[in-house]
Amino acid sequence: MEKRKLGTSGLEVSALGLGCMGLSFGFGSVTPTDEAIHLIRTAVDRGVTLFDTAEAYGELNETLVGQALAPVRDQVVIATKFGFKDGQPPLGMDSRPERIRTVIEQSLKRMKTDYIDLFYQHRVDPNVPIEDVAGAVKDLIAEGKVKYFGLSEAGAETIRRAHAVQPVTALQSEYSLWWREPEQSVLPTLEELGIGFVPFSPLGKGFLTGKIDENTEFDKNDFRNTVPRFSPEARQANQALVNLLGTIAADKQATPAQIALAWLLAQKPWIAPIPGTTKLHRLEENLGAADVQLTAADLQRIEQTLAQVEIQGARYNAKSQQAINR
Repeated sequence: MEKRKLGTSGLEVSALGLGCMGLSFGFGSVTPTDEAIHLIRTAVDRGVTLFDTAEAYGELNETLVGQALAPVRDQVVIATKFGFKDGQPPLGMDSRPERIRTVIEQSLKRMKTDYIDLFYQHRVDPNVPIEDVAGAVKDLIAEGKVKYFGLSEAGAETIRRAHAVQPVTALQSEYSLWWREPEQSVLPTLEELGIGFVPFSPLGKGFLTGKIDENTEFDKNDFRNTVPRFSPEARQANQALVNLLGTIAADKQATPAQIALAWLLAQKPWIAPIPGTTKLHRLEENLGAADVQLTAADLQRIEQTLAQVEIQGARYNAKSQQAINR
């Protein structure tokens, strides 16, 4: 698979990574460990080198990622995250330096590794100056426990302040055909500072695959039940976007998901999306997007198509939205 450098940091990763959250967190079901490990190792065999987890996804998530990647540890990039009280998002933020140090020790132990390649602040903590956060990670880098520093869902000013203390290698935020807000101020800031971008939910939490409609029922513990954009009414209204994607996909002999991922890859050479999946056939489909070449005419057609669709529904409920883009 094509490799990409995340900004000017020198960190090189596969053009498409694997978001591992859904293997055991967020969607209401837990993938059996042997199946999860097989999926991760299949991704490695297909050329994926960037694997994303987090303390907040639970001990099992980091544990299985570490177990799956142990045989190829020196060939892959493991990213994990800190930033929630006791690792539990409902409890709010906690990015105090002493907490960051606790999290790294726990993550290293769970994943049975001596270092974390990319250590993200999961969400900006309004109670801890970002300079203190960056300084804490800088110390961990000096100790060899972390190689690179990342932020998630941070706004442009926060990125600049953090970067002045410890160079930020990557920003991880939501970005896709149905959430383009980062284009306003974040992407220009990243380009100016030489920071890479790792879009999560590049398939719109599954909606851009074309396999979800207003009649789809999610598991009772699936977080999408709380997302306004996934109300039946919003899904019905937003179906127009998927329909248009499907038309373009048919012309390119691809799937809507592949077009959505290829579009992201075409935006900047320092963007590396991390679609997640629990299914091998979806993994193969997603990775196939790296071979889809969109021409300037294709990209223009997509822009014109998007202009015809007004996306309905907020991407988070009000409580979750408070933690975004500080």
